[in-house]
Amino acid sequence: MSLLSDWRDKAYGEEMNRNEKMGKQFWLAYFEEEKSVYEKILANPDEVVTGTVKELAEKFGMKLQTFVGFLDGINDSLKEPNPIEEMTEDTVVNLGYDKEKLYYNMCDCRADWLYTLPQWDNLLSEERRKEIYKEQRKSGTIVKAKKPGRNDPCHCGSGKKYKNCCMQKDLEEEMKADAMA
Repeated sequence: MSLLSDWRDKAYGEEMNRNEKMGKQFWLAYFEEEKSVYEKILANPDEVVTGTVKELAEKFGMKLQTFVGFLDGINDSLKEPNPIEEMTEDTVVNLGYDKEKLYYNMCDCRADWLYTLPQWDNLLSEERRKEIYKEQRKSGTIVKAKKPGRNDPCHCGSGKKYKNCCMQKDLEEEMKADAMA
């Protein structure tokens, strides 16, 4: 079994699902360790952290399995993703992150304990952080197109009123979709 599979089994496996209290304690402890690592790497943005998985776990004072979870979480925010699927403790990894992508992803997973860290003040302006935050929130918003009124011109461009043109076809499609759902 790979390191990543071991992490995912522990973090999301049956035992965590069965015991809610244990799951909450596990994640609270993980989030504290994760926060500590981010405080360190964000404090030195010019230093690209690199080393083997085992070396970096030791450097940040984490268990190997927990550090693998950290690598799983940050991987989408790195300039060059690490080979997390097949990594071993001797795999050399790089934590060179894209700061805007990292901030966006932290907002996306609603990790306020991370995107509110004071270290961000030196990395991104407050205005830019607000823009990224709003951009991320809008990305999950579904905007329905305005439905034409029955007496509006038909959207197909025929020049007829909607009720005398495509309204019937649209209604039939809606009924089919409802029937399938």
